[in-house]
Amino acid sequence: MKLLVFVLNKNDKLEKLLKEFSNNEITGATIINSKGMARVLLNKEFEGIFGSLRYLINGDKEDNKTIFVVVKDEMIQLVIETIEKAVGSLDEPDTGILFTIPLDYIRGFKH
Repeated sequence: MKLLVFVLNKNDKLEKLLKEFSNNEITGATIINSKGMARVLLNKEFEGIFGSLRYLINGDKEDNKTIFVVVKDEMIQLVIETIEKAVGSLDEPDTGILFTIPLDYIRGFKH
């Protein structure tokens, strides 16, 4: 089993992603709002060296969505393909970041 973590930068793709998850019987995802370190450091409240840099990024951008889903090892490739079908290639800039973490203990998970 693995915990797959996907940080989605394109929030407008979230609904499409969840529909694709459902179509592929990928269930049990948890979604939270998240914000990258650079966005926090470049917030209007920070001045000094970071103050002038904040104008280089879109300060009005929504928070990212971080999606957690526990999946069987053999489903990892399907989940990755499903994500890329919904949001585009993760090799493209500002799409998102994905990684997995091995789980050696889990309780309360329904297969």
